Parts: sequence; C-alpha cells; structure tokens
Amino acid sequence: MEFQQKIIPINIEDEMKTAYIDYSMSVIVSRALPDVRDGLKPVHRRVLYGMAQLGLTHNKSHKKSARIVGEVLGKYHPHGDSSVYDTMVRMAQPWSLRYPLVNGQGNFGSIDGDGPAAMRYTEAKLERISNELLADLDKNTVDFKNNFDDTLQEPSVLPARLPHLLVNGASGIAVGMATNMLPHNLSEIVAGILAYLENNEITLDELMKHVKAPDFPTGGTVYGLSGVRQAFETGRGRVIVRAKTEIEVTKSGRERIIVTEIPYQINKSNLIIKIADMVNKKKIEGEGISDIRDESDRSGMRIVFELKKNANANVVLSKLYKYSALQSSYGVNNICLVNGRPQLLNLKQLIQEFVKFRLDVLKRRAAFDLARAEKRARILKGLIAALDSLDDIISLIRATKTVDDAKKALMTFNLRPKGDALGKFAPHLALANNRLDEEQAKAILDMRLQRLTGLERKRLVEEFKGLIERIEDLKDILAREARRIAVLKKELMEVEEKYGGERNTDIIHAEGEISIEDMISNEKVLVTISHLNYVKRIPISDLRQQQRGGRGSQATKTRDGDFTEYIFSTHTHNYLLLFTDKGRCYWLHVYEIPEGTKTSKGRAIQNILQIPADEKVKAFIPIEDLKTEAFLQSHNLIFASKNGLVKKSKLKDYSRPRTKGINAITIREDDELIEVRLTNGDNDIILGASSGKSIRFSENDVRTMGRMTTGVRGMFLNEGDYIVGMVCVDKADPDITILSVANKGLGKRTQLEEYRTQSRGGKGIKTMNVTKKTGQLITLKAVKEKDGLMIMNRSGLTIRLAVDSISIMGRDTQGVKLIDLKDNDSIADIALIRHNEEEEENPMEVESHLEILEKGE
Repeated sequence: MEFQQKIIPINIEDEMKTAYIDYSMSVIVSRALPDVRDGLKPVHRRVLYGMAQLGLTHNKSHKKSARIVGEVLGKYHPHGDSSVYDTMVRMAQPWSLRYPLVNGQGNFGSIDGDGPAAMRYTEAKLERISNELLADLDKNTVDFKNNFDDTLQEPSVLPARLPHLLVNGASGIAVGMATNMLPHNLSEIVAGILAYLENNEITLDELMKHVKAPDFPTGGTVYGLSGVRQAFETGRGRVIVRAKTEIEVTKSGRERIIVTEIPYQINKSNLIIKIADMVNKKKIEGEGISDIRDESDRSGMRIVFELKKNANANVVLSKLYKYSALQSSYGVNNICLVNGRPQLLNLKQLIQEFVKFRLDVLKRRAAFDLARAEKRARILKGLIAALDSLDDIISLIRATKTVDDAKKALMTFNLRPKGDALGKFAPHLALANNRLDEEQAKAILDMRLQRLTGLERKRLVEEFKGLIERIEDLKDILAREARRIAVLKKELMEVEEKYGGERNTDIIHAEGEISIEDMISNEKVLVTISHLNYVKRIPISDLRQQQRGGRGSQATKTRDGDFTEYIFSTHTHNYLLLFTDKGRCYWLHVYEIPEGTKTSKGRAIQNILQIPADEKVKAFIPIEDLKTEAFLQSHNLIFASKNGLVKKSKLKDYSRPRTKGINAITIREDDELIEVRLTNGDNDIILGASSGKSIRFSENDVRTMGRMTTGVRGMFLNEGDYIVGMVCVDKADPDITILSVANKGLGKRTQLEEYRTQSRGGKGIKTMNVTKKTGQLITLKAVKEKDGLMIMNRSGLTIRLAVDSISIMGRDTQGVKLIDLKDNDSIADIALIRHNEEEEENPMEVESHLEILEKGE
C-alpha cells in the first residue's frame, strides 16, 4: 500500500538551539537545582513523598530499599533505579547530611568511600525530622501536579516546617550553572529567622551574631570568616575548613598528631593514601613523619601521624594543612529555584524566601482547617438540634421504609432546637428555616445509639463550643499577618527544641591565607649551628645564668669532629636570613628549625634547606618583617669577608624568599663571607681582625651595590691576618661598649669613644693586646650593661653570664677570664641575649658555684 510522506525542511542550527535550550531548562528546573522553598530537588522530594505514601514513618518498621525504589520509580521518577537508590542512600548517611532524612538499616556505605550494599539487602524508613518536611501535606498547603504519566498526583513542593535548604545545603551541576550550598546548624538558622521576623531590616552583622558559619556533619574547624562573610553577603564565597587535631606526647617523649575529624566530603581512605605518598616523596616534612595509622572504630575517627624524635609537631601539622586535604576549601554558590527560575541568593534573601513560603503555607492551612471546622460545626449543630427533638426524630425514622426516605423526611422535618445549644453559638451556621441539610441528615442517620444519652449530648455541645473558638482563631490567622508570624515563630521554636543542638564545626577567627605562625607561640629561643652545619633551637628558659669564671654545664652532644660554632637568640616567628661562605642567601622560619635539648645534636641544615654540601652557613640575621616597604627601603645589609672586603645592599633585594636561595654577594676564590649585619642607613661599622686590630668607619663611606657585586675594601690586612668580626653601632648611643674576646677565654669591654672614626680601607687601631696568653681575637661585639652573654666552647660546654660582670678596660689590654677552659679547649662562639628579649618577671638566676655535667646519654 502506497502512502505519501510529508517532509518538512528544518534548519539544523535552529533545531539544535531549540533542543538544547529545552534540555538545559529541563536539567535546571527538574533535576539539578533545589527549590528555595523546601530545599529539595525533584528526586529527593519524590523519595520522601513515596516513603510517606508507603507509611514508612519514623515510628514504623523498616522496609526493603528495593520496595521503596520500586514505589518511587514506578509512580513518580522514571529515570533509573540507581538515581533513586543513590539519593535515598545519601539522605541516610550521617557524614553526608547535617540532619539525615532517612533511617537506613544495613550497609549504607562509609566515609572511606565504600559503596552501599545492593538495594535488595538494605532497609529504610523516614527519620523523625522528615515529618517536619511532610507535615500538613494533606491540608492543601501546597500545589499538586500530575506525575509523569498523568495517573497520579505528586506535590510540586513539600510544606517544610524545617528550613531545609539552609540546614542541609545542596549541590548540583546544571547546564551553564551550578550550585553548592553548605549546611548550617539548625539552632543558629532558627535564631537567625526569628531575628529577621523581629526586624525585617536586620543587617548582615546582626544576622551573623546568630548564624556564625556553616556547620558540617563531619565536624572540623572553619578557618577564617572572611569567606563566610562574603558568602552570607553575596551568595558566593569560599569557606576554608581544617581537620580537628590534637598533639599527644608518647612515653618516649616523641610527639604524634591525632586527627579526630576531617573536612566535609573528604574520603578518609584516599586522604591517608595521598598523605603517605607525599611523605614518601618528602613533600610533607618527610623527615618528620615516621608512620601513619588509621585507628578509627565504632567509637569515632582517629588517624595517627607518628613523628620522629626531633620533629616539630606544629610545623608538620601546618604543612599537612597546606599540602593535603586536611585543609579544604569549599566554594559557596547559592543558586536555587525561585518561582521556577534560578537565582543567586544571599543569606538574608534565603531567609526571606523561606519566611514568605511558610507564611503562605500557614495561610492555606488555616483556610483548609477553617473550612473543615465550619463543616464539622454545622454537622454538630444539626446533631444537637436533632437530640433536642429526639422522640419525634425516632418516630419519623421508624415510619420510613428506606434510608433515602428517612434522609428526605429528616430534611423536611421542622426542628425546634433548644436555645442553650444553638441560639448563642455561630449565628452564621443557623439552620435554614429550622431544617437540616443533606449532610446533617446523613450524620443523624449514621449516629450510634450511645450518642443519644444525655452525657453524649453534653460532649457534643462542648465539642461545638471548642470548634466555634477554633473557627474564630483561624479567621484571625487568615485576617492578620501578625498572627501568622506568631504561629511561624512558635513552630520554628518547636522544631529547634526537637532537633537543635550544639555546633559540630568549630570556628577559628583568623583571616587571610594559611598562616603557620597561628599554630606556634612566638617564644624566645636560642639557635645553635655547629661546625658541620647541624642546627637546633632551645628555649632560653632552659638555660641558666652563671658567674664569670665558671666551667659551665654541658649544652650540646656533638658528632665526632664537630663542635658548636654559632649561637644566637631570636623568636620563633622571625625569619632567618642565612648566608653561606660562598655568598648565597637562604630564608628559614625559626619555627622550622627542630627543637632540641641542651644535649641533643640537632638536624643538618641540608635536610631543612637546599644548601650544597660544600657550603657552610657563616652568617645569619633574624628578621621580623619582610613585607613592609618602608622597612625594607630604610634598612641595609652590610657584608664583610674574611679578606677585609665590605659591601652594602638594600634589604629589599633579599625580601623575596626562594627555596633554592639566591646569590647575595660575589665571593672570590681565596675569600669567604664571615659576617652580615642589618643597619638603618646611619650606623658606624667596626671590623675586628684576628691580630687584635680594628677599624671604625661610617657605613655611608660604602656605596649601595647590587646583589652580584664583590664590595670594596673595608680594612687593610697584613699577610696571615683575617677579619673575625664586624659590628654596626649607633654612634649616638652612649650605652654601647665594644666586647673583645680571645679564643683562650679572656675578654673585656671597651668604651665606644675609644674607637675613633677613620677612613674606610685603613690598617686600623688596636682593640685588644693579643698575646700567647690570650690567643687570637675570636670575636667583636657591641654590648650594653643589661645584656646577657652566652659563651660556647668547642667541646660543647656553655656558660651564661651578665655583660655587666665583665670589666671595662682600655683598648691596649688583655682582658679578664670569662670561662675556665680545660686542656686544649677554646672558645667557639659568643652570642648576645639582649636585655629587651629577657623576661622581666623571671630574672636570671646567678649560681654561686661551678657546675659541670658529665657527658653521656
């Protein structure tokens, strides 16, 4: 059989545009974005409604998940069983939803990323809190629509007494847009809504007094509120969340990091694997972490990071936060459907939309309840009127043959009700011409004989009176918005009382980028660097002051052939600029130096910084500020080499830390860098040579140079002589004296004015009378009366004494004994402890006797 086909030509470009727009709108409206009113996507709404239709309330028994999926799939959501089951599973996971909506029984997955068991094995029912989403659904509070095949009705939105979108959040990817709304604490959200109802013009600052930050089901700590505030204000922002940790000390004295809560939506198993991989690659303090274990069980989460003996737990933890998912950021994008259209809403707008929706629900519920109450009151009025003429009614009914005849007879019967029951109640419900309508007549026929007693009549009258009061109250709710607001407040407080509670997620009020300093106290420490470049830091409080001439206590156990060469005091938050003998500069935070005891060996600097093995650290400068432009521009670095060269460069040239360091000064092959000092641009420089000579000149005699220069001559040296120290002094400071110390333990102080200013490049003048008794000059330092002094010899012994215990002498003298040296021992280095760095409330204790500790463990 032949038939004709009609072919319509269509422009493929137009057809694709139209089809794609239709598809995108379907995804946006019917799949990916939540409704601002109940906070649910269609699939979530259908699962909850389907379970309610099956009667799976919180007080009923569980049913097989496959039964639930079949109900939802066959009646409301024909998009595949996996989409329905996965949705139901997520609503049952306490690590996925702040307030789970489904109560699961069986294997519903784990925070380690394990999948749930098949739906034929698991069972589920609604959680109690789901009642708040479904409450009053049968009271015409929301609109219903046809399901996919027009055979059933499903709600277009749930009544939602609970501000679900704000408390449980939502995420989804649509076409051309996405949403990511974070969960919050129910008690805080309810408090925020109540505050808004009290004052519709409430500001964000006032609102944030109630709603402080997101509150995640997995706990953790919100780090910083700037992103939170931006999200609350604009609907977009970034929230940083850290794992919740604590540091334990083992019996052996080692530290371990314990993680008890991890950020939201982080797979615990993958987290541990990735951290272990980064530790193996030494990206995360590879020298500090010795073992990682997952000790989580039914009682809670516990991830253990065992640390090595000299590791700094705070530094390791900070690097874990920086490089792993133990610190995660969450982009907030509050896009949801408002009147069927996607909109970006801030916190106040989300609250406004919820309040607007709930007020409408309350109005529709009041209208429904009013109609039902009036209907019931009218029936009661008829029943009471009939009881007042009971004998006549019974005779009338007995005289009829059928129910229809009895109904018609009742509707034509002339009632004479007693006034006590009807005359003064609800005049608008008066019987028309003292006759019953069809519903009233049917109610009389359906009435049981027990209702004919006098007591039952009294009960009917009481019910009628209560209904009349209820009707008046419902009319008031319908007439006045203030009443609806009062009802809304009451219901919100009831919800909060049932399901509210404390926050899971803590808040740290810190702003800006990750700051390791926030984890570490800014304490005074003594840093030691050995001849073989082993470094450690010791709290100054661990060391005691002794009298001049004592032997000291053992400070450092060194490796064979090694000895402590440099010591200095600083603070843990400071930077160290480290300069090697080859003229390279490196940066290091003091807290990154491992903490040790007086007898510990420290850690090789090469394990902390990328310093070549053939270079040694020769100079270091503690710097508090590398960011303030005015400070950088007004300060200089003065370099001195062993051969008497000096160079001046701007501090700004060294203010950008680089992992591999930079060239700080060009050093000739036969020379090496011995000292670097920080100046304010108007200091005098004093160089000291091993021969006991010194020279003083103004730093303005040295022109400013770039990093790659060699410098100019600072002091003329005889053959075999070399520079041992450089000090930069404020020429106007009257309290400064110059400390000269020789390597055989003798030292003295000399008044600054005894060092006359000369031209740069001269031979200088005597600063100490160097003899065989004194040995060569080992150091030159500028000191004040209240300063402390730390002297360390090459065997590792240390002594701490006050500067004012050292005599002031002229330049041409040998000095006094500062430390009692044994055998062929000699002084390695001297460090100053400035008076303003000391704890005023804990003055140094002066010992009255010599003390020496045995070497050993």
